[in-house]
Amino acid sequence: MSKKHRPKLRFILGDQLSRDIAALRDAEPATDILLLAEVGTETDYVPHHPKKIAFLFSAMRHFAEEMRAEGFTVDYVTLDDTANTQSFAGEVQRAVQRHKAAEVITTFPGEFRVLDDMQGWEQACGVPVEIREDDRFFCPTARFRGWADGKRQLRMEFFYRDMRRETGLLMDEGEPVGGQWNFDADNRKPLPARIHLPPDFFVKPDRITEDVLALVATRFGRNFGSLDGFDYAVTRKDALRALAHFISHALPSFGDYQDAMRQGEDRLFHSLLSPYLNAGLLGAREVCAAAETAYRDGQAPLNAVEGFIRQILGWREYVRGIYWLKMPDYAESNTLDAQRPLPWLYWGGETAMNCMAQCVDQTRRLAHAHHIQRLMVLGNFALLIGARPKEVAEWYLAVYLDAYEWVELPNVHGMVLHADGGYLGSKPYAASGKYIDRMSDYCRHCRYDVKTVVGDKACPFNFLYWNFLIKNEKRLGANQRMSLIYASLGRMDAAKRAAVTSQAKDFLNAL
Repeated sequence: MSKKHRPKLRFILGDQLSRDIAALRDAEPATDILLLAEVGTETDYVPHHPKKIAFLFSAMRHFAEEMRAEGFTVDYVTLDDTANTQSFAGEVQRAVQRHKAAEVITTFPGEFRVLDDMQGWEQACGVPVEIREDDRFFCPTARFRGWADGKRQLRMEFFYRDMRRETGLLMDEGEPVGGQWNFDADNRKPLPARIHLPPDFFVKPDRITEDVLALVATRFGRNFGSLDGFDYAVTRKDALRALAHFISHALPSFGDYQDAMRQGEDRLFHSLLSPYLNAGLLGAREVCAAAETAYRDGQAPLNAVEGFIRQILGWREYVRGIYWLKMPDYAESNTLDAQRPLPWLYWGGETAMNCMAQCVDQTRRLAHAHHIQRLMVLGNFALLIGARPKEVAEWYLAVYLDAYEWVELPNVHGMVLHADGGYLGSKPYAASGKYIDRMSDYCRHCRYDVKTVVGDKACPFNFLYWNFLIKNEKRLGANQRMSLIYASLGRMDAAKRAAVTSQAKDFLNAL
């Protein structure tokens, strides 16, 4: 077969399940081969939640069927294929040989380790390998690098404003709709005791998903997490239904209550669209456009729509930019010298702290917890106890359905743990139990007293918070955003300081 008539091999990653992904942009069904592969190096580099593995494998298999229906030849390698090399490099190399491919075309990945792997494929396969930019994002990596150039610290708010200007989202004649850029101050209401919650959106597993669930139960049944009640969308059609459901039922109240938590209510007004966005079943542009349309049509208030769009256009793009700007060194920093092993309670160990127990259990059941549960409960506790950044990041990457390193690592390393020294966020998100009490009902069901700082009934978040401030006073005391709290610490008498540090030491030793 002459090189002119040899097919092109189009390799699609499991988080690139978009018909308009760059690698497929000029694909020819009559001649090109599409390759998708389930490989052990991806299932095992962290102990992923079984629901996460099942979601991706099912979505990949459905996407393969959709491409076959378009007339493409799809070479799909399942995890249990006896010839599977269990690596991307091995499967690309095998496929090149199998199909006598003239070249490989793929799309820029979401993780540095995969890019590093891709950059060796050309030599291994003996054919050209083209890695195309992933243009599903609003901000190309080169554009972000130019924005960040020369800045000692980066701030999401200024980046977000530039993105609003560039895209025109929620803009009128060059000015932000409503006269201000950010309505976050309106989005911190605790949930009223009586409020009508939106119905859950769910999809019943079909035959393909059932087959995947059986495979995952056999191979990964001992991983942290439950497969029971798997009801996520695994096709673009159903992901679009999930988007429409959120816009109609939850977006109108999302802004007011996006920080709220309630025991026994897992979803509240949150969209649960991030798994579909991050896997490619939905596009960021169409999701933001749908939310803006809801505002323009009078179906959702501005504070809700702006808050939702800011999470995607602002924060999601911002953390991706930081990831590709700073990797691989970014993952190695540990500014606060946090050295404690991650406690077993994160993997389902028993704890008397009700807020932690509730959030870990929800994570175990759903492979989901919303941003405040991740930041101000689970993340705050890891920050206060001084857990090792690498172990914390690995946990978040393993247990959440929407977690890929490009989005998970900056959020955990920079925002949750302040391990980057303030490059991503200007201060640590450290808090006592007061914040959790204000935004949830967890404390009402807890054996600890959230209003007590020291003593047998004291909420651990309280004495750990003050102990964290004492321990890091030299590192954080000059931070202007923490001046008020350090002034309060300065007024704390020596006896109380000693009681706080003593109880914290005993608690941490018991972990």
